[in-house]
Amino acid sequence: MSQEPRHRTGTGAAEPPSRTVVVAGAGPSGLLLAGDLAAAGVHVVVLERRPEGVSNLTRAFGVHARTLELLDARGLADELVPTGQVIRELRLFGAIPFDIGQLPSRFPFLLVTPQYEVEKLLLRRALEQGATIRYGTEVHGLTQDADGVTVSVRDTDTDTDADTDADADPGRDTGTGGARGETTVRAAYLVGADGVRSAVREALGLPFPGKVVIRSVALADVKFTEEPELVVRVHGTGDAFGFIAPFGDGWWRVGGWDRAHRGQPDDSPLEFEELRSIIERAFGSDYGMHDPRWLSRFHSDERQVPRYRVGRVFLAGDAAHQHSPAGGQGMNTGLQDAANLGWKLAAVLGGWGDDTLLDSYHSERHPIGRAVLRTSGLNLRLAMAHNPLEVALRTLRKLVVTHVRPVTRQAVGEITGIGYSYPAPRGAGRDVGRRAPDLELDAGRLYELLREGRFVLALPAAAAAGAAADTRPADDDPADLLAGLADRKDRLVVARRTPPTDGGGDGNGGAATDAVLVRPDGYVAWAGPATADAVQAGLAPWIG
Repeated sequence: MSQEPRHRTGTGAAEPPSRTVVVAGAGPSGLLLAGDLAAAGVHVVVLERRPEGVSNLTRAFGVHARTLELLDARGLADELVPTGQVIRELRLFGAIPFDIGQLPSRFPFLLVTPQYEVEKLLLRRALEQGATIRYGTEVHGLTQDADGVTVSVRDTDTDTDADTDADADPGRDTGTGGARGETTVRAAYLVGADGVRSAVREALGLPFPGKVVIRSVALADVKFTEEPELVVRVHGTGDAFGFIAPFGDGWWRVGGWDRAHRGQPDDSPLEFEELRSIIERAFGSDYGMHDPRWLSRFHSDERQVPRYRVGRVFLAGDAAHQHSPAGGQGMNTGLQDAANLGWKLAAVLGGWGDDTLLDSYHSERHPIGRAVLRTSGLNLRLAMAHNPLEVALRTLRKLVVTHVRPVTRQAVGEITGIGYSYPAPRGAGRDVGRRAPDLELDAGRLYELLREGRFVLALPAAAAAGAAADTRPADDDPADLLAGLADRKDRLVVARRTPPTDGGGDGNGGAATDAVLVRPDGYVAWAGPATADAVQAGLAPWIG
């Protein structure tokens, strides 16, 4: 009997193994990475252990501002926002309001939407760009050498006939050697985005140090008779804590924990009354909870691998780090891993990036993963505060975060992701490594131009007619400067800023008279004088 093929292939042309990247895992991180690579002309094979069409039930439900900016740079954010509820305030421990409505972003809010809505858009984009997704398969082992990686692939359902369309996967060995349902794929690089039980991480022999920080957290989607304010709340009493978040369609995500049930295993049945009681104790009301559409328990670990790169193999998302649920940063951190790694792999495979660029994936993302572990863990421990010292520390944090503006700004930047930056070279300008704001340019917004997957060079605005003086140095000929960049148009977009209304700078975009080079992932690579020599020197380390 004939079988439906167990892979989906986009429109991209086949490439040899030297131009192939295998991505393990079709969750948000893997799909964003696959879409970025395919858009850059790299052949991508995604291995996903789930059958096609099976929903990936997950705890993730919040998309923070920085992630929305990165989705905007892929033309997806405006389509995602209507699927959920916009939240402009986070309220922690009953008294710490995080006002995110004033963020310097096009998305000054948290979007509460199910993870499957994010995955749906990323899957569509990956397929449209030409990625191949092989469902019902997983990494079973790997070997690597100086030229590439050989990935052993095992079918997760060996009762299904093997996929016979080998042309979709260049480098795939369809020989009969090995166990039934096992094949190999040869690729230049492998990325493990296959979750907390990562087969890629296991094949590398990497440790995943850390510990369980909380057990038996109850979770459900419910409706309320008495709906609270449309804010995301986290509150605790010492013996119990709970959180609630609105999806905007009448359903609310609720979760909670109490000491009485802390030893329950994840597969222990969860009764609705248990969760209702926890929410009532945490918030003083159960808000008339009713009609749960599903109930579940989970435990949360805090773990991080020591290295995000081992030779030609990389780890991203939950395969590299696992966080407590406080702050809702897990999926967001993974998506930002993928955005950082994708353009670097594309640059190296395109011949204009070197191996040190790939090393920077670990040096940039590992510290941020560690910082997220620290802040999310602190928030969880404050929610569980029980003894007098812990309660006193929570009270002190309330006072500091509420009344000390720099601390408030830092806390909001960490939760939303817009406050994180990457290390800058010695002597670089103060904005290098920081998130680039959405500059208004003559060709459109910065994040619209980033949809092309290239660097963006933002030059100063042309002098207004009748202005007293042109701010460009006298020896800077714009025509000569632009002509000198013509041979790099495959990796660079050049645009001019629109004239500022106040004559000043624009946040991390540098002074209005500077040229600013923005990386494909939306971070400032270089900023300096808009002279031909300075611009050429600023471009050289990045795009040659």
